[in-house]
Amino acid sequence: MSASDSGPAWGSVVAGLASVVTLPFAIYLTRFSESYDLLHAGFAIPVAAALGFISLALARRARMLSALTLGGGGSSRPAAVGRVLGLIGLCIAAAGLVALGVYELLEYVGSRD
Repeated sequence: MSASDSGPAWGSVVAGLASVVTLPFAIYLTRFSESYDLLHAGFAIPVAAALGFISLALARRARMLSALTLGGGGSSRPAAVGRVLGLIGLCIAAAGLVALGVYELLEYVGSRD
């Protein structure tokens, strides 16, 4: 894979890493703010999910470019790493969404009594 073809692969790694780090970082920041609660970290869930989807799209593009090059395309390891990181980021976002949904359900049930 040439240097011009590896851009989407490395972009996938960067977006995937950002996707994995977004939600834990948002939760970590709640420890240092008086006005920023743990529930406010839920606003980072769509950001993490979007970065995960971007990572998957870039990894797919890098794999397609690698397949189209002459001579086998070289190594597609960064694209594979970006794809895995994107999937992990999506799983973290999904887990955060489930946790937020369970919390809201418990708040709703608790407020009815």
